[in-house]
Amino acid sequence: MKMKFFPRFSDEGELIASWGEARLIKYLDGKTELRGGSKEHRLAAQEWIALFWHEAVVREVVGGGVD
Repeated sequence: MKMKFFPRFSDEGELIASWGEARLIKYLDGKTELRGGSKEHRLAAQEWIALFWHEAVVREVVGGGVD
């Protein structure tokens, strides 16, 4: 009997929206984070979240690019 081994699954997240270099990413476990971008881009993202996705809890990762 042949056994098949599958590579480990890694949750890299789904890109929800972006503002300049700021990226809003949602993971399968429900966590959401805002990565990278300038201060102005993150501010625009926070305003958008407040208007359209106000129930989201977003963790900010300052200076972090997409890995």
